[in-house]
Amino acid sequence: MEKEIVVSGIRSTGFLHLGNYFGAVRNYVRMQDGYRCYFFVADYHSLTTHPDPKDLRQNVYRVVAENIACGLDPEKVALYVQSDIPEIPELYLLLNMLAYKGELEKVPTFKDKVRQHPDNVNAGLLTYPVLMAADILVHRAVKVPVGKDQEQHLEIARNFAQRFNHRYGELFPEPYPFDYGGGLTRVMSLDGNGKMSKSANENATLYLADDDDTIRKKIMKAKTDAGPSAPDSEMPDFIQNLFQLMELVSAEAVVTQFREQYRQCNIRYGDMKKQLAEDMVSFMRPIRQKAAELQQNDAHIQRILREGARQARESAAATLREARKLIGVHYY
Repeated sequence: MEKEIVVSGIRSTGFLHLGNYFGAVRNYVRMQDGYRCYFFVADYHSLTTHPDPKDLRQNVYRVVAENIACGLDPEKVALYVQSDIPEIPELYLLLNMLAYKGELEKVPTFKDKVRQHPDNVNAGLLTYPVLMAADILVHRAVKVPVGKDQEQHLEIARNFAQRFNHRYGELFPEPYPFDYGGGLTRVMSLDGNGKMSKSANENATLYLADDDDTIRKKIMKAKTDAGPSAPDSEMPDFIQNLFQLMELVSAEAVVTQFREQYRQCNIRYGDMKKQLAEDMVSFMRPIRQKAAELQQNDAHIQRILREGARQARESAAATLREARKLIGVHYY
């Protein structure tokens, strides 16, 4: 039986963080044995924020190394760079003919970027969801392991698949987010302000490249309060976040112990954060060390990317041949 196709990617800007790992990469690793997987570094997407060209190569290599360090096996998946697949921008062009300015302007992430960077409202930002749809549909993927903030982009990709199929004929399946039924994990910032981010408060984000002392310092500075004033009090969001982080990296008995202390109004946040910091260090250190080792071998990373691009182009080219025939852009 042919395996279902999975596609997902991570932008080549900034450093991968704990939210990337639990929101996406962890699922990548689980999926690689049971699915036909195409995982890519989204370097074209990163160009919307105009990164320095001299940083791009290093950023791409680091993202590849960190994904492998998290458990991704290049022998089991196609791991490639977005710009190595020319069929992606071609499908992006074709899908733009089915996209409407009004719907793209309503996308919350676009509106956020306009507010954050009013002097850089470029066409790439506006059509970001179209390129994301092309990334997915070019392989005719059915499942996409993404974080919660990307779910609306997937809904747009489904809309484009439907429009193409309705106008030209059946080609694209409709992709859906996939998380093994446990709910898509959204890791919040340590300061309690939104999710962890590559570009927001770096002191409130745990990066996979952070050293042990940096991890400890960031967690010890995490936002807390005076503690509950009555048994079984409802937790504020930022306290819930500390417990969520603990549930991700600590032993179940440790989590139970601190939850009971909170319930009984005798929790000491300093002790809790010290425990969380040590458990987080133990979890993140092997990833950091392996990624650093991989980044010392450019030739090895290049071999991985070349082979991933070969596999991805084979899949993408087959899709574009069918798309061109259905549209009528097919003359000989």
